[in-house]
Amino acid sequence: MSENKSPQARPAQLHDRSPWVLDTRELGRHAGLSKAVQRTVPVETALGVPDVITIDAGSNLGLDLTLESVVEGVYVSGTASAVATGHCSRCLDPITEDVEVDLTELFAYPGSATEETTDEDEIPRLVDDRIDLEPTVRDAVVLALPLAPLCTEDCQGLCIECGVKWADLEPGHGHEKIDPRWATLVERFGDETTDDQADGPGKQA
Repeated sequence: MSENKSPQARPAQLHDRSPWVLDTRELGRHAGLSKAVQRTVPVETALGVPDVITIDAGSNLGLDLTLESVVEGVYVSGTASAVATGHCSRCLDPITEDVEVDLTELFAYPGSATEETTDEDEIPRLVDDRIDLEPTVRDAVVLALPLAPLCTEDCQGLCIECGVKWADLEPGHGHEKIDPRWATLVERFGDETTDDQADGPGKQA
């Protein structure tokens, strides 16, 4: 009696209308063939860490790529670039930062040794000779964003006493600290102490 094996799930189809999807049919699975791809894709969901630094939804991301047919699939290399916005982690000023990341990814052919020996979350697959760049690009861009963005490398941040940017304060700015154990006495006798000091130790009654 033969065993009934359930068919392997087929990946969802990729639609050419998506700006993230690239058609590789003209490479014809002939190793060594390549083509250049430049396009601008819209960012539909913000990338990054909210309230820290993000590439905002509604902005654009530029792709400058080379697709090369290799034995096991299509090798994609190039760059992705965008503009990120956020706040300086030291002084909280708004910042704008150009972001450019290098991309290198192999998309495996169905039935290739790579497809059969790796999981899809390790190496992505081609579906009907098309590749979906969005997961690869999103991951690379998010990892490239700084966890603690700075307006300048030497930003001194804020004064912890008054909350004003050090860059906007006068040289020598500081706050006199009074031992809380003496605060009440200083408040009560502050004027008398000042007068005594003004009279000086040589003043006679």
